[in-house]
Amino acid sequence: MPRYEIIIYWSQADEAFIAEVPELPGCAADGKTYKEALANVEVIIQEWIETAKELGRPIPAPRGRLAFA
Repeated sequence: MPRYEIIIYWSQADEAFIAEVPELPGCAADGKTYKEALANVEVIIQEWIETAKELGRPIPAPRGRLAFA
């Protein structure tokens, strides 16, 4: 799976952690815990990519600002 930047923050209004993927418009998920929000957004990233492929839309390449060993 491509490594996209994920921003996770607490939303008092939603009473949940929100995970957003800035490089994929509209790609976001939530969860009761940080880990749940992260797991949920990883599923949504895959669904976002699959949907983009089905619709023939471009899929942005990860910006590569994050390094993983």
